[in-house]
Amino acid sequence: MKGRSVRNDRLATLFLVLGLAVFLTQPGRTLAAAAAKPGDHAGHGVPSSPEKAGEHTEHGATASPAAGKGERKILYYRNPMGLPDTSPTPKKDAMGMDYVPVYEDEAGDGTTVRLSLDKVQKLGVRSEAAALRSLARPIRAVGTVQVDERLLQVVSMKYKGWIERLHADTTGQKVRRGQPLMEVYSPGLVLAQQEYAAAASAIASLENADAESLGTARQLAEGALLRLRNWDISESQVAQLRNKGEIRRTLTVLSPVDGVVLEKNAIKGMRFMPGEVLYRLADLSTVWLMAEVFEQDVGMVREGQEAKVTLNAIPGKLFKGRVSFIYPTLAAETRTVKVRIELPNRSGELRPALYATVELTAPTGEEQILAVPDSAVLNSGTRQVVLVERGEGQYEPRPVQVGVQGGGYVQIREGLKEGEKVVVRANFLIDAEANLKGALGHFSHK
Repeated sequence: MKGRSVRNDRLATLFLVLGLAVFLTQPGRTLAAAAAKPGDHAGHGVPSSPEKAGEHTEHGATASPAAGKGERKILYYRNPMGLPDTSPTPKKDAMGMDYVPVYEDEAGDGTTVRLSLDKVQKLGVRSEAAALRSLARPIRAVGTVQVDERLLQVVSMKYKGWIERLHADTTGQKVRRGQPLMEVYSPGLVLAQQEYAAAASAIASLENADAESLGTARQLAEGALLRLRNWDISESQVAQLRNKGEIRRTLTVLSPVDGVVLEKNAIKGMRFMPGEVLYRLADLSTVWLMAEVFEQDVGMVREGQEAKVTLNAIPGKLFKGRVSFIYPTLAAETRTVKVRIELPNRSGELRPALYATVELTAPTGEEQILAVPDSAVLNSGTRQVVLVERGEGQYEPRPVQVGVQGGGYVQIREGLKEGEKVVVRANFLIDAEANLKGALGHFSHK
C-alpha cells in the first residue's frame, strides 16, 4: 500500500509539472499573469499580456483619446500624404505610415477649415487685408544699343579731287564741329578761286567804266563765290579769298558735327569722286535702344512710357529713357515688335551694339483696384481660390475672379471685399493640412 501511495504521489507531481509547463507555453503567459486574479482578466486589473495590452493601447486608447475628461475628441483619421482618403479607426497606408487624426476642434463646419492655434504658429500662417491699390504691370524685353539715325552724318565731296593730308586718320576718333578732317586738292576748286580773283581784279580796274561793264564783272565774281559755297567751302575760307585774294592749292575739309568717326574710307593720296563716302560720323550724345517686345505685351506699350535699362557691360547702373516710337511691323521669326527708346548718353558709356535688358511699366488703366498679394491665390488651373480668415484658426476657402497682375499683387474682380483678410503665407500648407476636406472639397467638386 505504501509503495502504491508513493507512486500515485509521483504521478500527481508529474501531471502537475506537465500542466504548468503547458500553461506557461501559451503566448503572452507569464508567471505574473498566472498569479493574477481572475478578475484582472476582465479589464479591472493588470492586462493579461503585454501584447494584448499594446493592442489595447493602440486600438482602444488611441482611437478614443477623448474618453478622459478634457481630452480632444478625434473625428476621423486622414491619409498622411494628403490623399482624399479617411478612416474612422487608426490604420496605415501602403507605405506603413500612420493615418493622421483629425480632432473635433480642427474640423470645419462644411464651409471653413479650422486649425488649432499651435498648428497655426507651427505652419507660420500670415494674413493680409485686401486693399485698393494702383497696379502697374512690368513688361520685360531685350534689345541692343544703336546710333540715333537723326544724328548720323556722312562726309562726301561735291567735286572730284585728291586727298593731300588727313587730320582725322583713325576710326573711333572723336571730332568737334569745325575741326579739320583732311586737306584736299581739286582742279575745280583752284579754277573757281582763279575766276573769282580775275573778277575781283576786273572790278577794281573798271571803277570808272560804265555801269554795264561793272555789273558784269561783279556777276562773275559773285558766281565764282557761289560755286565755292555750293561746294561746301567754309565761309571763313571764302572770306579769306575775298579779303586777301590769295589762291590756295589745297582746301581744308571741316567736320560738320560733334561726334566720333564710325567709318573712315579716306586714305592719304587717294582720288575721290563726287558723292563718294569718305567719313561716316555719329553724334552719340543720344542713342537709341531697339527693344524686342513680344506680341502679347506690345498692346500695353505707349509712346512716352518710362523705360528702365540695365546692361551686362555696366553692372549695377540703371539708365532711364522713354519710348519714342513703336514700329508698325512684327517680326514673324521671333513674334516681336521693335520699340525704340531714346537714352541720353552724355558720358559716352552707351556704345552701339551693346546688349541691354529693358523694363517698361505698363499701368492697368484703373487708378484704384482691389488687390491682394499674388501668393494668396491658389490656382488650380480652372479656378482660383483664396483662404479668407474668419477668426482665430478659422479659414474659409472662397473662389475668386482675378484680373491683372503687377508688382507682386493681383487684382480681385469678384469674391472679396476691401478689408477682408486672406492668407498670404502657408496657404498651401493649410490646404494640405485640411486635405480640402469639407469646405475646399465642396468647391472643387462643383
